[in-house]
Amino acid sequence: MTRDPRNDQDEFLAEYDPRAYDPVSVTVDVVALTIRDGGLHVLLVRRARHPFAGTWALPGGFVRGVRGAEDLPDAAVRELAEETGLDVEDGALGRVHLEQLGTYGTPGRDPRMRVISVAYLAFAPELPDPEAGGDAADAAWVPVGRLGLTGAGVQAPGTTRRLAFDHARILADGLERARAKLEYTPLATAFCAAEFTIPELRAVYEAVWDEELHAGNFHRKVLSVPGFVESTGTTSDRAGRKGGPRPRLYRAGDARLLHPALLRPSREEEIR
Repeated sequence: MTRDPRNDQDEFLAEYDPRAYDPVSVTVDVVALTIRDGGLHVLLVRRARHPFAGTWALPGGFVRGVRGAEDLPDAAVRELAEETGLDVEDGALGRVHLEQLGTYGTPGRDPRMRVISVAYLAFAPELPDPEAGGDAADAAWVPVGRLGLTGAGVQAPGTTRRLAFDHARILADGLERARAKLEYTPLATAFCAAEFTIPELRAVYEAVWDEELHAGNFHRKVLSVPGFVESTGTTSDRAGRKGGPRPRLYRAGDARLLHPALLRPSREEEIR
């Protein structure tokens, strides 16, 4: 008679002792980006409790593993809502892009215990002011340029708003992911309203890339990429710059990848 392997597994689990292994906790952190006043901003919370009490950090927290066990994306959405009042699932925030960014598990990154964090990247246009909640004493949109980030994912000496844990590195990775995705995908349209002008789209690229773009070249490149944007057949209700004609309105097209890609000017110089 053949032994049912499911019985073997039941016996194994009955004798299994998780205490035989080092305890590890899992957290989620969210790099939430939006454009305000023409500049790229990141959502930060000021920690109300130790460790790093009073220090600014990315929104996040521990994943529920037993009571109310949740999947990782659900934990990211919940922590974002609890700490900042921004609920990306209620529909009131419009189109919010959420994707997994990376996993961070360097020993000692959290002084309490061994903690592995799964980070998420989120962005959308015109996100509202946050409201601190949970274990956050404050929450605010902060200009990325004021955080003194270097390419190595650390903050420059003298930066006044220091980030807790390894959140400077996570934020730097999130910025690079966003900048790269704008080259090869139509994700820049997620920063725009449902209908937008080419100058408004260019402003997104300039804010995220932190580089100035030639207006005419950008306009030509965008319209040369199949499926990137499509015309609505209407024009903006605002006049163009210097009294010119009203700019045409566009919406996101059906392309998933941009070919040819829109490379950052600095990247074009590297390739040459």
